[in-house]
Amino acid sequence: MPREYSRSTRVAEQLRRELAELLRHASKDPRLQQVTITDVEVTRDISYARVYFSQLDDSAEQLALTQQALDRSAGFLRRELGRVMRLRHVPELKFLHDRSIAEGMRMDELIARARERDRQGGGEGEGQ
Repeated sequence: MPREYSRSTRVAEQLRRELAELLRHASKDPRLQQVTITDVEVTRDISYARVYFSQLDDSAEQLALTQQALDRSAGFLRRELGRVMRLRHVPELKFLHDRSIAEGMRMDELIARARERDRQGGGEGEGQ
């Protein structure tokens, strides 16, 4: 009987949970305590992991500072993951900003504007 989830999927999910905990409790850098890990993708051989993050302040300056802090703490996080997880090899971590939340908010705003324009237009084109 085939497994429901592949090993890389299970490792990715565990990495996501453990990284979130480490950033919240073990990191001393205050810039990293406001970071949310949204997703982790692991290669099939579990040697590399793309870690997607988001934060409340999406300004370009703040994102650059957070990216730099995450990149600097990658070694520490990897070492701590090695202690917590039972893996022979902890994957190399590559942090990437997850733009899906900001993009979703932008789309919601566009939809709200379009609805408002339709309401103000008096429903032109209806019933034809």
